[in-house]
Formats: sequence, structure tokens, C-alpha cells
Amino acid sequence: MTTRVLLPDAARPLDHATAFAAFGDLLDGRVAEEDARLFLTVMAERDETSVEIAAAAMALRERMISIAAPAGAIDVCGTGGDGSHSLNVSTAVAIVVAACGVPVAKHGNRAASSKAGSSDTLEALGLDLDRASARAAESLGDLGIAFLFAQLHHPALRHLAAVRRAIGRRTIFNLIGPIANPARVTRQLIGVARPDYLPVYAEALRLIGTESAMMVAGDEPLDELSIAGPSTIVRIGACGEGTIRITPEDAGLTRHPNEALRGGDAAFNAAALRRLLDGEEGAYRDAVLLNAAAALIVAGHADDLRAGVEEAAEAIDKGLAKQLLDCWIAF
Repeated sequence: MTTRVLLPDAARPLDHATAFAAFGDLLDGRVAEEDARLFLTVMAERDETSVEIAAAAMALRERMISIAAPAGAIDVCGTGGDGSHSLNVSTAVAIVVAACGVPVAKHGNRAASSKAGSSDTLEALGLDLDRASARAAESLGDLGIAFLFAQLHHPALRHLAAVRRAIGRRTIFNLIGPIANPARVTRQLIGVARPDYLPVYAEALRLIGTESAMMVAGDEPLDELSIAGPSTIVRIGACGEGTIRITPEDAGLTRHPNEALRGGDAAFNAAALRRLLDGEEGAYRDAVLLNAAAALIVAGHADDLRAGVEEAAEAIDKGLAKQLLDCWIAF
């Protein structure tokens, strides 16, 4: 039974202790649905602060089912919500980066703003999500890659499922998803669909103790580095500090129109990912190489984008990424 809990005024920024307590009440199901809906909606309308994002993430992390991860493990994930309906770039990036020798704990879920999220596409490729989640720690240790299905690792979110459906728009829980990785990774490449929000998000990552991260946004906007034009990167920690602007040409790549990355359902996106790993050239490959290069910099495996592109391309062209995917499916 829901306990009537008085939430703070979401119209004004909350301090850490207040936000942490409020999100604890929400995640523990102690708040009436109408009150929870109003609280989350008002907060989203005024834009969440870095302190609130960090506090909400910490509350969720305190309640998640976590796994052990090797040193240097990384995640590549976006907040979603850019409405581009593109192919699964971050999913392909996870496989390619893992094939380069970087442990990747891929945190993901079903599609929210696209036809096929990371889990939908991996399932269409043949990955058994229940088995992959149950053996995530083993596959991360043995193969260097794991899929952490958000629905299974964050049972506390069930209390807010109906509320989030009723709101029907982005809430703070879309923002904290990438930084509530069940493997507790401290190195991340995170796509944020709002370039102007990158500094706020970066400060939230500092507050939760992130070691090395890039927050990226394409100008379109996209929640990944754009292969169509300029992008913004905010770096923190071991991979550098500050804000930079990059283009595909900076990584030695050519531009492609966003339409060339248009995705479809899970079967469509899975087939495209298979062709990519088989060596098909084009916009999808270049988008994956660009974002994989950034992830390799975050992981300390590449000094710059051009070196990262070269390393990622080699993992594809030598068949290492394809082999890794097949091994993962059979694991």
C-alpha cells in the first residue's frame, strides 16, 4: 500500500539530501502516483540540476542489482530522446570497442523513442536476454562484454512504470539511466540529446565519482557524435577536461546525411549491424567508427580520434568484432 509522503517543491532546485530522500521515496513506492507524476513533470519542465541528477542516480544505484566488473570497464550509452529513429550506433560501438580489448558493460533497455532499442536489436541478433543478464558477470570477465538489461537490474523502477507511461515524455529517469550502470563503471561515453545540457550532465558525473567520461551531442541534436556535421564533447577526468567541438573530418572520416542512418524495427537494425560487422562500408560504419574512437579515448586505448578510428576499423576488418558477437550469442 502506498504511504502518503509529502514531496518537496519541485519548482525550485533541490539540495542533494532533499533530492536523495525524495527519490528514495519514489523508488520505494511510498508516493501516490498523482504526486509522483506532478513532481517529475514539474522538475523536467524547469530542467533538472546536476545535483538532482546525481542524487537520483545515487538513490537508484543504492537499490540496483549490481555485478562485478574488470578494472577499466566502460559503458557506451545515450539518454535517448533525439527522435532520429536511427540504427543502433551505441550497440555496435559496444561490440567493436570490446573487440579492441576494452571490457564493455552495456546498459540498455527496450526502445523508448525509436523502433528498436539496444535490447530489441541484440535479441533479434540471437542474444538470449535473460541468459545474458544472468551470466553478465561471467561474460564480462570471459568475453569482455555484457548486456545489463535495465528491467532486470533495476527492480525499484517498477514502482514508477505507470507514472512514467502517464507522463509520456522524458523525465529525470531517462537522464540517470546511463549513470546507474549495474557494473558501477567509472568510465563512460554518454550521448545527450541536448548540447546545451552537456555541462550540467558532466557536473552530475563528477558528483558521483566518474573517473573518465565524454558527454557528447550532435548539433542536430543527436545523443551521439554526428557523422553528418559538428558535435560537442564535454570531457572530464582522465580523458581530458573541458569542451571541444569536432567534425567527422577531424577523425579522418567523410560526412553522411542523417537519413543514411535511418533505422527500422529490430530485425532491420540487426541485419544492418550484421552487415556492418561483415565489413559493409557507408554511413553506419563511419558513425560507429567515430563514436568507437571516442570510447577508446575514454578507455585510455587511443590518444586521439584518428588513432581510435584506425583501431576500431581494424577490429571490424579482421573479423574480431563479428567473432566476439557470435561467441557472445553462444555463451
